[in-house]
Amino acid sequence: MEVAAAKFIGAGLAAIGMIGAGIGVGNIWASLIATVGRNPSAKASVELYGWIGFAVTEAIALFALVVALIVLFAG
Repeated sequence: MEVAAAKFIGAGLAAIGMIGAGIGVGNIWASLIATVGRNPSAKASVELYGWIGFAVTEAIALFALVVALIVLFAG
């Protein structure tokens, strides 16, 4: 197998982590919307945790993207 083909396969496998992050973001917002729908007065207290969860989950996606790009373009 050529080195270039192995890099493409490795980058694709590293990018699989972004699928999990997308599912996680969807779960976070769905839970936040359901919580506010059940108890609208709790919006102020749960919205901050929703944004923190979103940021952490997106950070995982960015880490997966950086790893994929390093595998693809590094030496």
